[in-house]
Amino acid sequence: MEHTGKYVAYYRVSTDKQKRTGLGLGAQEEVVRNYLNGGDWKLVTTFTERESGKHNDRPELRKALGLCRVHNATLIVAKLDRLSRNAQFLKTVVNESGEAGVVFCDLPKTEGPTGKFLIGMMAEVAELEAGLISQRTKAALAVAKKNGTVLGRPNSDIYKYAKSGGKASAAASRARTAKRAANFLPVIEAIRAEGKTSLRQIATALNERGITTTRGAAWTSVQVLRLLKAGAAA
Repeated sequence: MEHTGKYVAYYRVSTDKQKRTGLGLGAQEEVVRNYLNGGDWKLVTTFTERESGKHNDRPELRKALGLCRVHNATLIVAKLDRLSRNAQFLKTVVNESGEAGVVFCDLPKTEGPTGKFLIGMMAEVAELEAGLISQRTKAALAVAKKNGTVLGRPNSDIYKYAKSGGKASAAASRARTAKRAANFLPVIEAIRAEGKTSLRQIATALNERGITTTRGAAWTSVQVLRLLKAGAAA
């Protein structure tokens, strides 16, 4: 099977000795090379973490995930247990990996990134919960109407709840935008360090690096300005 697209490799070793000598690391690198053998693919970069699999605080993994989101790259891991054995942690990582997802080399029969399957399952659960909330809301409205509550009146409790929910939804949307913007800020800082400081220069540099906007479009000065404003609010 030939592989295409961009990849960011993540390796984990448990001790300093393993990291210095390559014990365990070399085997992981070989597995990744064999997995990607053939096809039109690009390995953007690699990250190596010295950390026990029991610990979820992974600075290098955070960097790898951020770069995956920026480049729309797939996170590639030699073995499932090199990432973690904790199911909830695995789900969190897959969810944060971006649209390209995560692929584990020891699961070669999986069609597409393994993450797509996990995210799909979580999406189904979210859809079910949304349906149940809608059902409960309709039932509450029916009871309120039966008890004589005038629906839609500005000072009604239901109106207040709806208004509060709208504000919460807007705040959540702003938080998501700020989080996405934060993924790009390290790249922009690197561009600025090269002396390219104007909005137009930054947009050009992002396009030259093959980095697209979250919608897959080329960068413009206006989009860079919006990104910087969103990042400042993070």
